[in-house]
Amino acid sequence: MNAFLRLWGWPIALGILTVIGLISALLGDGAWDYLSALTLGVPVAVGGWYSLRRGGD
Repeated sequence: MNAFLRLWGWPIALGILTVIGLISALLGDGAWDYLSALTLGVPVAVGGWYSLRRGGD
């Protein structure tokens, strides 16, 4: 189980954040908009950080 979480832990966590962001964007306005922006921005920020860290290859 430890090897599974080491390999798939972060992708699963980012997928869960994305689902939460998409559902919260559909639920309403106000605080829901902030929650969706935050949870949808985290996977984008992680991908950007990772691509810059690797030098773009």
